[in-house]
Amino acid sequence: MLEEWGFQYHGIKKTPTGDEKVFTREFDRNATISLDHPKITYPYLSKESDIYIVPIYPSYHTELFPDSILNTESPKEYIENEPHRNALSKVYISRSSERNLKSGDIIVFYRTGDTYPKIYSGVVTTIGVVESINTDITDEEHFVALCRKRSVFSDGSLKEHWNYKPKSRPFIVNFLYVASFPRRPNLKWLNENGVIPSILDMPRGFRKISREDFYNITKYAYGK
Repeated sequence: MLEEWGFQYHGIKKTPTGDEKVFTREFDRNATISLDHPKITYPYLSKESDIYIVPIYPSYHTELFPDSILNTESPKEYIENEPHRNALSKVYISRSSERNLKSGDIIVFYRTGDTYPKIYSGVVTTIGVVESINTDITDEEHFVALCRKRSVFSDGSLKEHWNYKPKSRPFIVNFLYVASFPRRPNLKWLNENGVIPSILDMPRGFRKISREDFYNITKYAYGK
């Protein structure tokens, strides 16, 4: 488990209650980022990665990203220790026509608006990094097993998703939660700054954005 996250065995620590194995890891933002195995250099992101923006509905957003809760939402609704809330490794289910994501790619999650005008209630909130994608899903049982405990859906809801459009089955993006923005660019800002140029052409799935777009989003989010 620890080795998956880049920790290496260091030695034994003697304690009154017994011996403990010690694992250590360097955290160096200047180190080479592992694109194939993002956990090893988590939470750092590569400058070589492709970047995608993707929408997530309000009903799923904070359930999957409790640290990205909005001021208009109640923290009391997200206090239970659900596996998908606490896990850094999460699952996003999609029918996007764009399926060329690869490990190490960066995902920017856009929470769609739930109140009018939506140009103000729709906001970018969260960064993730792709671990892998799974498009080779054999059947409903396989799909449920791959998603269980890391998505917001119950087994019953997962089965509904699988069977919703038999000619267009969903695929799975396994990703790591990286960070929640302290300041959230809204849809108006995304329009004005060319990230989503038109509200008539909103991303329905994964859409690639430029590194400059990503830089501008993070610059706004962190007040730089």
